[in-house]
Amino acid sequence: MTNVLRIAIVDPSDSARDGLKTTLLGLDMVWLEAECSRYEFFADVVAQTNPDIGLVSLDSDPDKALKLVEQLATNSPACSILVVSGSTDGTLILRAMRAGAKEFLPKPVRIDDLVSALDRLADRRGRGDSRKAGSMVIAVVGATGGVGTTSLAVNLGCILAQDPKLSVALVDLDLSLGDADVFLDTIPDYTLVDVAQNVTRLDFALLKRSLTKHASGLFLLPRPVQLEDAKHITPDDVQRVFGLLKATFSHVILDLSKSYSPVDMVALQAATHILLVTQLDLPCLRNVVRLMMSFGEAGVKDKVRIVVNRAGLDTGQIGLKKAQETMGREIFWQIPNDYRTMVEVRNNGVPLIEQAPKAAVTQSIVQLTETLCEIGKPTDEPDGSKAGFKGWIPFFGGKK
Repeated sequence: MTNVLRIAIVDPSDSARDGLKTTLLGLDMVWLEAECSRYEFFADVVAQTNPDIGLVSLDSDPDKALKLVEQLATNSPACSILVVSGSTDGTLILRAMRAGAKEFLPKPVRIDDLVSALDRLADRRGRGDSRKAGSMVIAVVGATGGVGTTSLAVNLGCILAQDPKLSVALVDLDLSLGDADVFLDTIPDYTLVDVAQNVTRLDFALLKRSLTKHASGLFLLPRPVQLEDAKHITPDDVQRVFGLLKATFSHVILDLSKSYSPVDMVALQAATHILLVTQLDLPCLRNVVRLMMSFGEAGVKDKVRIVVNRAGLDTGQIGLKKAQETMGREIFWQIPNDYRTMVEVRNNGVPLIEQAPKAAVTQSIVQLTETLCEIGKPTDEPDGSKAGFKGWIPFFGGKK
């Protein structure tokens, strides 16, 4: 299931509600949007938060709970109702379904039953709600330092953000020396450590206010300001942050560190695509081989796409055929070398799409973006020969 489902729950029993919360918080596929302890208030909670699913526990007062289900089915038809109960009485189940519940689960709720029910609800919503396209997560990693991962991540995000139909966030996961904010010439008010430490209290509106919005439309979540703050960011916190981002944005770009820390490994697991950036020199290619072995052990190897940066730089470069033989992998994309342009955009804090929209390096990243995000899978032309984003040609000032 590619969509993150936003769920609101109601259960007057504190202990039972906490148990449901614990179960839900362990699932990547859901975001706990709201919780309520009173049946009479839950309809207002749903109206204000617009969750995808309303989870109603019947046990505290079945009659009142069923009236609530009926009210929700009438007043909030976009919210699918999932009911749970310790009773398996057939009459109660029938009444719940007639009231408008889409799924019924017995307590104690088994995790596999819950996942199956959520999958069924997501499928139904997918057929009836075309706006739910799912969130794509693109992790950008490097074979070594200095190969251009942050440049690619930032410019990929800014290019995507040009489309008003998309919402795009960039997360800087180099917790010590990340510089995505420098590339965008921004001074953020909040960083990843602020969001990670408060993720259980955030909703979609607060999340967007915690991110820094660039003029391109890209939202940035930068690395912590202080080096010592990195230790306060745990893999579990980051996983919850990713869940909220996936539920909020159509595309999430993750700029990883070169340490491949536990936080980075969580990012790799969350990714839809992994862009492994390398150059055509022996140290980089040997690292690609090592990394692909580790990615295979981690179960993320099939997500990896090899991107050669600074292609065409003659000095010290290994030929494409030899490079592919060394790596044992096909090269997915080549980004041409344009050192002068890249230095200018980095020093000016301006993305390529604004500073040099017609440059070959810009066009190559536009085409890479199209291949990943418009088509959603590798094309038959891995050398970057496809056209750029359809409908964006006038912006770039000419035909290809």
